[in-house]
Amino acid sequence: MGGDGLPVGEEQSAFVLQFVDEDLGNAAHLVGSRSAKIAAMIDPLRDVDGYVDAAKRFGVQVAYALDTHLHNDFVSGSLEIAARTGAIVGASTEAEAEFEHRSLREGDRLPLGDLALDVMATPGHTPEHIAFTVSRADADRPLALFSGGALIVGGAARTDLLGHDLSVPLARQLYHTIHAKLLALPDDVAVYPTHGAGSFCAAPTVSDRTTTIGRERATNPLARAESEDEFVESALKGLPSYPVYFAKLRPINRRGPGVLGRLPELPPLSATKVRAWVDGGGAVLDVRPVLEFHRGHIPGAYGIAIDAPLVVWGGWLIPFGAPLVLVTRGVEDRQEAVRQLLLIGYDDLRGYLEGGMEAWRAAGYPLEGVRKIAPSALREQLATGKAPVVLDVRQEDEWRDGHIPGAVHLENGRLPWDDLPLPHDQPIVVHCYTRNRSTAGISILARRGYRNLFLLDGGFAAWEKSGFEIEREAGPA
Repeated sequence: MGGDGLPVGEEQSAFVLQFVDEDLGNAAHLVGSRSAKIAAMIDPLRDVDGYVDAAKRFGVQVAYALDTHLHNDFVSGSLEIAARTGAIVGASTEAEAEFEHRSLREGDRLPLGDLALDVMATPGHTPEHIAFTVSRADADRPLALFSGGALIVGGAARTDLLGHDLSVPLARQLYHTIHAKLLALPDDVAVYPTHGAGSFCAAPTVSDRTTTIGRERATNPLARAESEDEFVESALKGLPSYPVYFAKLRPINRRGPGVLGRLPELPPLSATKVRAWVDGGGAVLDVRPVLEFHRGHIPGAYGIAIDAPLVVWGGWLIPFGAPLVLVTRGVEDRQEAVRQLLLIGYDDLRGYLEGGMEAWRAAGYPLEGVRKIAPSALREQLATGKAPVVLDVRQEDEWRDGHIPGAVHLENGRLPWDDLPLPHDQPIVVHCYTRNRSTAGISILARRGYRNLFLLDGGFAAWEKSGFEIEREAGPA
């Protein structure tokens, strides 16, 4: 996480460190002046150790902790940065933030020694969205743009996260933000977006994390739209579903999340205490690798592996704010699970199973496993009159690209929340592309009372590799 402090444009004093969280698909940025030894942190996540360590390594004081908008997909780390460094927290005036901060609006300038950050109002992704340009303090020509979600590589962040009624009005605002403001910047201005590939806040995009105004002017479909209506149609076309926890984080970021100071150490809980927790209706989250979950887990446990990733699927499948007891393989996995959960506001972590599943087994408590079926065996069963239900839990675009004939499609993220058109008296074979999502999906179905469940061994990838029949759907109109 974090680069080597690349100079901004031709200005050798200015540097940018980019910190990418690949699971969330987001980047935070430390921008500052080497000569003045001062910097600003833009759109930090909640686990701030890496940022603080990088600032110390570069010998700079973090003067500002800034957010481009009220984030839907992660808990802001700006208050954590302020608590650790004394930085001033900055947020858009339109955000109506309820914590102590400097209110920012278009035209405001934040000094960074021989550099300065200038504030631009860039509504569209959200109504209160702002962006920051960095330039020499004695010049107006920007060297770089920190665009948040207003402009990303090959697109822009989506405008539908605040509800259907606002999606078109915000897309129209975004059109004017991009065409009247951002594309007015010189072609050689470097662009550092927050959202990028892998973020459910972003429309489909390429994998690059940085770009330039000139590149986006030439290649970005939204920048090339010839009318506002064409822009709106393009901005809203083909957007995937997004995690349900997104609806919870915007108000938390407006109020100001609690300051952690450091990642908490969870208390160890004996197998007896965890059994009592489960018997009392408490939720258990098992973050071990899926093959270990398959071999045996606490009945009713959520099975979401750390590398699923947990930071995405925990927030999609577990009710927000649910008190949780963790099952992990050891200290490192436990710390990583806590980190990922705290990033998305799952703070009510009651403890972990001391001794792991070995302690649970030694206590003689019940276990559940995950049964599997090979693609060849499933294909044989599908040819009979007693075929199981095949449930494909991949995303809509994956389903359209190809699926098992006769399969039922329900995106994994909908399994806890929707009325499911699935029988309780027939076998159900669940699959994703490999096994992470389908394992999590099976754990949800088991919690909802389904008992005759099987995992397609190797998932759709194994079915495809075997050369078996595939159906394809027409794309969206």
